[in-house]
Amino acid sequence: MTTVAPPQGASTGKAMGEVGAGRWIEHWDPEDSAFWEAKGRAIARRNLWFSIFAEHIGFSVWLLWSIVVVKMYGTFDASGALIKPGANGWALTAGQGLTLLALASGVGAFLRIPYTFAVPIFGGRNWTIVSALLLLVPTFGLAWVVNHPEVPFGTLMLIAATAGFGGGNFASSMANITFFYPEKEKGWALGLNAAGGNIGVAVAQKLVPLVIGIGGLGLASAGLVYVPLAVIAAVLAFLYMDNLREAKADPGPTLRSLSQGHTWLMAVLYIGTFGSFIGYSAAFPTLLKVVFERGDIALMYGFLGALVGSLSRPYGGRLADRIGGSKVTLLCFLAMAAAGYAAVLGVQQKALGLFFISFILLFVFTGIGNGSTYRMIPSIFRRLQTGPEATLEFKRQAAGAVGIISSVGAFGGFAIPFVYKWSKETFGNIVPALEIYIGVFLVMAALTWIFFLRKSARMYNV
Repeated sequence: MTTVAPPQGASTGKAMGEVGAGRWIEHWDPEDSAFWEAKGRAIARRNLWFSIFAEHIGFSVWLLWSIVVVKMYGTFDASGALIKPGANGWALTAGQGLTLLALASGVGAFLRIPYTFAVPIFGGRNWTIVSALLLLVPTFGLAWVVNHPEVPFGTLMLIAATAGFGGGNFASSMANITFFYPEKEKGWALGLNAAGGNIGVAVAQKLVPLVIGIGGLGLASAGLVYVPLAVIAAVLAFLYMDNLREAKADPGPTLRSLSQGHTWLMAVLYIGTFGSFIGYSAAFPTLLKVVFERGDIALMYGFLGALVGSLSRPYGGRLADRIGGSKVTLLCFLAMAAAGYAAVLGVQQKALGLFFISFILLFVFTGIGNGSTYRMIPSIFRRLQTGPEATLEFKRQAAGAVGIISSVGAFGGFAIPFVYKWSKETFGNIVPALEIYIGVFLVMAALTWIFFLRKSARMYNV
């Protein structure tokens, strides 16, 4: 049984929720209903809104390349000879474009691990400032490289990879916000935090085509428009967010969360929900361009998938609060398999409308599933605790697990573009890729039932 020392700051004379030097709150207990109603909710809400804004900008930067590459594709004949270059003299192939998207997703997934550890080491507010300023690297990098089509593809890959800084923001933001809210409200709060970030994908995919023609900067404006927004996010975090002493400890609880088998099981399930969301968000505009040769549709309406997936996420958390995250997650995987089958028919029948609608439904259920799986995490760790004295330890483990799970899950966004690339180059179409995804969804539905919905399961109906 793990024993935990009293929260740092509990004996300093600071009142609960009082903000000290460096905007540190020494004593925080959202489960104290009197404190929560009188003071805690307002503080938590303030931190949530500014966290959402910073994470929103991070997600936007992470997925900038999903639209930029659509403008950089060349037109080729059946023999592979270039007919017409894309914007700024670029002539990317579908395989090259999908590679750039996968790299940005993969780096973002990897960075979620150190970003998770950054919260207990530096404090949630402090790390939000740093992570927002790091977004200046990919934004300035994109603005420079798109005007230099002569650079080697390796250089383009390296700069696109730095967009992953935006993906790392999610893990630290979620790990931080989970400490602010009581157990009964975590699903909705985490869902809002995640949705506010996720919707940055849709905003970027809608905003970037509009700003590309402004001021004569062309593709460079896609990066430059987010430079002041990243700075604003850092300034707002500096002025209005707080660090929680309860969340600042050694990274041990995060490491100890790795010994829990359910941490890895949830990471697998999160590949199916969030990994699908971010992978499909990155690839959807490219698929509309490559499969149906409708670059106009990709630029005008490709953002709708990420939009509905983002907006549905908090409702997944709320449904999970009411009926249990595992039930919602199981239904989502089954619905995603059905929508994937409809997408296969859309490709086979060359029916753009059916394909588009099926992907919109896929996005809806990935969003709901994102919210429900995240709600399962604190519930699992609460059930794992061995006594009231271990509550803080398992809250810290749950916060650490959130980051680890989000990192592993995001690697789905790295794999999905490569699977599409393999399918297109090997079979000439994306049907085999879609069939693989259907199989994955069905396997994950089975795992959800076996470990969380069988009557004898230890974590039944979390």
